[in-house]
Amino acid sequence: MSDPLSMLCFMALGAVCAAVIADAQPLPGTRPLTMEGDLAAHMVAGMDRFLMRETGASVGRRAGHWRRDFSSQEAYVRSVAPNRERLKKIIGVVEAREPAEMARVEKVIPLTPRPPLPQGERGRKGYTVHAVRWNVLRGVEGEGLLLLPEGEPVADVVALGDCDWTPEMLAGLTPGVPEEAQFARRLTEQGCRVLIPVLIDRRDTHSGIPGVRMTNMPHREFVYRAAYEMGRHVLGYEVQKALAGVDWFKSEGGGGRPVGVIGYGEGGLIAFYAGAVDTRIDAVGVSGYFGPREGVWQEPIYRNVWGLLREFGDAEVASLIAPRALVVEACRHPGVTGPPPVTNERRGAAPGGLTTPSLSSVEAEFERAQGLVAGLSPLSWTLVRSGDGSGPPGSEGMVDAFLRGLVGAGLKPALTGGRRDPSVHGPPSPGQLPDPEARQRRQLSQLVEQTQDLMRESEFRRAEFWSKVDASSVERWQETTRWYRDYLWEEVIGKLPPATIPADPRTRLVYDTPKFRGYEVVLDVYPDVFAYGILLVPKGVKEGERRPVVVCQHGLEGRPQDVADPGVDSHYYHQFACRLAERGFVTYAPQNPYIGGDSFRVLQRKANPLKCALFSFITRQHERTLEWLSSLPFVDPGRIAFYGLSYGGKTAVRVPALLEGYCLSICSADYNEWIWKNVSVRHRYSYMGTGEYDMPEFDLGNTFNYAEMSWLIFPRPFMVERGHHDGVAPDEWVAYEYARTFRRYNLLGLGERTEVEFFDGPHTIHGVGTFKFLHRHLRWPEP
Repeated sequence: MSDPLSMLCFMALGAVCAAVIADAQPLPGTRPLTMEGDLAAHMVAGMDRFLMRETGASVGRRAGHWRRDFSSQEAYVRSVAPNRERLKKIIGVVEAREPAEMARVEKVIPLTPRPPLPQGERGRKGYTVHAVRWNVLRGVEGEGLLLLPEGEPVADVVALGDCDWTPEMLAGLTPGVPEEAQFARRLTEQGCRVLIPVLIDRRDTHSGIPGVRMTNMPHREFVYRAAYEMGRHVLGYEVQKALAGVDWFKSEGGGGRPVGVIGYGEGGLIAFYAGAVDTRIDAVGVSGYFGPREGVWQEPIYRNVWGLLREFGDAEVASLIAPRALVVEACRHPGVTGPPPVTNERRGAAPGGLTTPSLSSVEAEFERAQGLVAGLSPLSWTLVRSGDGSGPPGSEGMVDAFLRGLVGAGLKPALTGGRRDPSVHGPPSPGQLPDPEARQRRQLSQLVEQTQDLMRESEFRRAEFWSKVDASSVERWQETTRWYRDYLWEEVIGKLPPATIPADPRTRLVYDTPKFRGYEVVLDVYPDVFAYGILLVPKGVKEGERRPVVVCQHGLEGRPQDVADPGVDSHYYHQFACRLAERGFVTYAPQNPYIGGDSFRVLQRKANPLKCALFSFITRQHERTLEWLSSLPFVDPGRIAFYGLSYGGKTAVRVPALLEGYCLSICSADYNEWIWKNVSVRHRYSYMGTGEYDMPEFDLGNTFNYAEMSWLIFPRPFMVERGHHDGVAPDEWVAYEYARTFRRYNLLGLGERTEVEFFDGPHTIHGVGTFKFLHRHLRWPEP
């Protein structure tokens, strides 16, 4: 962490040091460091350029994840089944749904048909509207409207409006959606049985922890945050609701009747994914969503999907629908400029908005999709343009093409611009309609509670996940946990390739004190990506002597100077790198990229769709740093320890779990029950009410908590440092989780290699028990 005073001191001292040691030589064996300015900002900017290049390159690399077989339609469907399963996993469609049941709450209103048309012409049917709910998952129901046409239906359709449209709007029962966009009503008038589910909306009315803090997170983001940590997603939940509707259609007299899904805006996204993951759906209509997805990091965070762009753009998702019918309407998308406004009482939402893509970009993505499945021609795929691509949704051409794809060319819909004859019926009375506010709250509460149930079950899911490990001996433990280390890196943290360019170490002397010298260090990792830090070398190191090293990691918004500058005494860090250097340790303070406010969080947004995260970079930076430190003639490569506070403590349980080059790790002011902290909507310590939207890690709750990460550090020493008054979490959370760490070490016969120190203090480096721990396990005498 950093504060304004320490930053001013750093700048002032830096200016003095620059003048005093401008002509000083670099560390022997390195080139002079000539970079100027804010190196932390340069680091973040370089990572941004790297991610933008990787995002662009992802389009061409996706083919490596597919093995399409065009020998027949059946062979094609089988060949893309693994891709379909991976899409289901990353959007959280992983649970079996409850058996299909639907309760009709009440008949809302009968709508009578218009007068008959001339012989041979297909006219609009009358229909009745029912408020319904249906079971989906344990504790989760769908709710909405069921529109039943008179006579035998020609097809069954799940129709999804944008998430800010109510079903009543899409059915034309209440104002809010223009008549020509009321595709649910129009499909019913053409003889389709239509189910309109409620979607979680973008308001923030119920987002937050009552009695603790409320936020301006859209309801969709509030569900997303908790669900993401548990391997679920608001998108997946709503796909499940749509598919539960398909289940009911199939079980309730649907028989061989065709089934379609159609949607606009957020509903278009849900319809698109539902059609991609369920081959029972015969036709898919997508309006106000389709286009290039490489800019998903700019969209609302509830569209963030782990690893999406590595394998899927919209073209690839569309290829999962083939050979079935697909209609895409290029039209005006919902306009979302950002989350609800920030107020004194409500803040914390992630930035992100929605705009209408250019017609040319939609056309290009549609053409790319057609190219991916060209071996299946001819396809019943249609791109409909509403005006210049920014016209209103639900055009006559869109609904016409969807119906033709659904029930075949024999049907000739009579779509007269989508407008009703006003003589048919008047608006229903308010008393006949469901209460949309109460319904939205029920739907939101069910999904939030489902994430809480997953959180409560998570320790049991992790136990199942870890059931393959062998704890019969230290050796067997190390052998059988290699798979878990690989899984953590590949599937949870996200694994970037090893460094692709030489380190080319550059250094410059920045401090010269009576007890140590300090050097700024830059090491290359990838083009535009480098590792940066400050190395403190004690004076008096004898020729041929190899000293132990302590890597001292700062926290959120911190800098190496916060821990290693002799002129900066932060109340968080207390110059702990300097204090350790004065005791004779070599110390190194890396710059981690969690600095710059929203700049680093945007990196996380850009990284996640590529199946990586900030810690993907951090791990490779530390790997390069370990290589370089190990090469120094005064360093003992077998005695390099890690000690981090706050976000540095977050690093202390992740990076040493992955990189065995660290011989021990100390987690200060961070170790706790991490899943509760990310998912709970009850505790005041939860991130569910704060602006740290970068914290959730996909499916972490079912695979690793902090104890499990510490098990990957075993048999190396591991310590937790904890102040009683630290607001990160209560002592009880820390003790509860640490008991699992200690038990593992102790049962494997190495209980003396782990410790926890509680002290009467705040969120800070205490440096008492931890210093003793370092001296003992690094075999360096105490002063």
